Amino acid sequence: MSARILVVDDVPANVKLLEARLSAEYFDVLTASNGAEALDVSSRSDATLFLLDVMMPDMDGFEVCRRLKSNPATHFIPVVIVTALDSHPTASAGSEAGADDFLTKPVSDVVLIARRAFADPAEDDDR
Repeated sequence: MSARILVVDDVPANVKLLEARLSAEYFDVLTASNGAEALDVSSRSDATLFLLDVMMPDMDGFEVCRRLKSNPATHFIPVVIVTALDSHPTASAGSEAGADDFLTKPVSDVVLIARRAFADPAEDDDR
């Protein structure tokens, strides 16, 4: 079974781009278009990595991250914040929310795939 990644972004084009890139690397990709949907999908799936946009309506990525990290069922699943915002303040806020890493948009294919160890560290040497 390949690693399962939940991509969360309110911009459909961003979701499709990440989904296409990750699927090409044989990841199983789940998607959500907002924070509430992300929490719902995470409760029904066995995702091994969460990629969260920061700026979303109703519930931003930081709040989603806080909720994922406070839930015993998802606490240990890595969260990577993916944002177009300035990197230093975002990294600080992401760390405070419990994020494990962050990527700046537009995300380079090389950098995105380099994060695959977060999704499934046991399989990292096999790729």
